[in-house]
Amino acid sequence: MNSMTGEQSICFEKPPYLFASASVAGKKEGEGPLGEKIDLICEDPMLGEENWEKAESMLQIKAIQLALEKAGKMPQQIRYIFAGDLLGQLIATSFGVEELEIPLFGLYGACSTCGETLSLAAMTVSAGYADQVLAVTSSHFGSAEKQFRFPLGYGNQRPLSATWTVTGSGAFLLSAQKSHAKITGITTGKVVDYGVRDSLNMGACMAPAAADTICQNLMDFNRQPQDYDRIITGDLGYVGQTILLELLKEKGFDIKKQHMDCGIEIYDRKLQDTHSGGSGCGCSAVTLSAMILPKIEKGDWKRILFVPTGALLSTVSFNEGQTVPGIAHAVVIEHC
Repeated sequence: MNSMTGEQSICFEKPPYLFASASVAGKKEGEGPLGEKIDLICEDPMLGEENWEKAESMLQIKAIQLALEKAGKMPQQIRYIFAGDLLGQLIATSFGVEELEIPLFGLYGACSTCGETLSLAAMTVSAGYADQVLAVTSSHFGSAEKQFRFPLGYGNQRPLSATWTVTGSGAFLLSAQKSHAKITGITTGKVVDYGVRDSLNMGACMAPAAADTICQNLMDFNRQPQDYDRIITGDLGYVGQTILLELLKEKGFDIKKQHMDCGIEIYDRKLQDTHSGGSGCGCSAVTLSAMILPKIEKGDWKRILFVPTGALLSTVSFNEGQTVPGIAHAVVIEHC
């Protein structure tokens, strides 16, 4: 049986294993610090398709195919897919995975979706409802700018607080079959709203949610920051990182030595002109597959807390003058 832990967490008595993963990304991501570690770099931002949305669907398909190939599995062996993206009605996902004919749970947690898919997939495998499950997320700079901000041809200037949406996808095969990394617990985040209205400063929107979830995880599992080799947020960037560290200090936790952010790791701030860093569903997913999991599988890191972060806005809510709430979901991943 799984154990409900504290107020918002689960400790898996039968931990599901991260059996295989794959990362696919665009040219800009390939030129960054993780470029050599990403499985497939797509030089063409359109991926041979006629629009950004179809290109993003192709990112997901390629990531899934690579993950299945690594695992030696066929699509018909997969019980469920938990997947999502940033686009309205999850069109990158629904049009992307339809050819696989695998039962789908479409999920939206903004840029925190990787944490949400992994959490629900882990619960499903641990509870015995499936032996093989895929967790997949994606984002695309072109499709995100088109939906949330301005068409690329407009050439608008971005403030220094803005992040750059990652063109990329990560696919993860969770299994009851043993491997070198396992998910031992999760902490599901709450919607946290500090009243920020600037959609071009998503780090400030998401940092309070990240602080809330990290604090709750430490309390629920009765741990200190040093019990984790790394505490890794999804895409707070440089602005959000500063806010997160201050908020957690106020709560009595100093995570400066343990903290990393996927949005900071995926781009070179000086050479790539991404301002505050990276963001998007693909940001944490690509970084997890390309950089984080290999370190866990090798035993360089014994236990990490992976905390993808999301800004819960839409074009409708923004145009109506609403605030931008945040959410963050934490996943405990350990070497085995």
